[in-house]
Amino acid sequence: MCYNLLNTVIYRLTSGEKYCFLSILPITKEMKVLNSKLAFYIVKRVLLALFTVFLVITITFFAMKAIPGGPFLSEKSPSPAVTAQLEAKYGLDKPVLEQYGTYLSGVLKFDFGPSIKNRGRTVTDLILEGFKTSGMLGLEAAGLAIIVGLVLGSLAAVFHNKWIDKIIMFLSTGSVAMPSFVIATLLLLAFCVWVPIFPPNGSTSAGLVLPVISLSLYPMAYITRLTRSSMLDVLGQDYIRTARAKGVSPVKVIFKHSLKNAVTPVITYVGPMIAYILTGSLVVESIFSVPGIGNYFFSSIINRDYPMVMGTTIFLATLMVVMTLLSDIAYKIFDPRVDLS
Repeated sequence: MCYNLLNTVIYRLTSGEKYCFLSILPITKEMKVLNSKLAFYIVKRVLLALFTVFLVITITFFAMKAIPGGPFLSEKSPSPAVTAQLEAKYGLDKPVLEQYGTYLSGVLKFDFGPSIKNRGRTVTDLILEGFKTSGMLGLEAAGLAIIVGLVLGSLAAVFHNKWIDKIIMFLSTGSVAMPSFVIATLLLLAFCVWVPIFPPNGSTSAGLVLPVISLSLYPMAYITRLTRSSMLDVLGQDYIRTARAKGVSPVKVIFKHSLKNAVTPVITYVGPMIAYILTGSLVVESIFSVPGIGNYFFSSIINRDYPMVMGTTIFLATLMVVMTLLSDIAYKIFDPRVDLS
């Protein structure tokens, strides 16, 4: 605020205008209004995010209760007496609304209850254990997608309608058209079966290379297209032509003036992209046998471990809501022109 105030004073003194301290008051008031709008926007988005998470918890709980059968059904089902004891142990013999209230209070404490199939372990422990691998896998894929996507998008914009642009757009279109599990299957066949370069098991560092590539190709292609479109718009602006006319080097024009202003749409995509990568990793992890959260999730579905299924679903949905919230707030901070109404 003081920096903007000083800039206003210097500008009016150097431009020959008569300086009056009272003339600055509307600017400070406008800035206060802007800050209050930003604070109101953040509060509104946080409340909406909390409400969304509440709906996810509620829908997930009652959807699992509506599934036919029970968590103790298997090829060798226990006797009715044993089933009654197990239901009493896990609180499944209580009324549904009472179970919902108990579960909701536990979720608020980040306690998803005990795992039915993994005896002696809680769902929270299993989620945190698996998320260490899944989080590392997701961050590596996100970093690769952002860096390569920005570079390829910038190259496609600079060499617009040239052969480089056409090749990049062809590859990005193909990557967008294929889901991550299809890419993962093709990479597994190509580099683990036909040409065995990488191990098919994702439990080692070398085995995580193909899962990272599989998860990063789609967001990389999307960021490439976003960057190209935004860069083409920015490169046609008057201030870019002015910078070129003044003899500013092409590298400086691209990276200091163009890319800095063209990256705003990418910022809005980063949050949902990270959530997409982490949710998409559920299938990719099972393909490459990565010991992450996806491995626990699929095994819990097969074994009817309902608390694990609910805990994983709620955790990933909450993560997606949080990342979307952070990207929306970051978008407003990086681009003050965004209307907050």
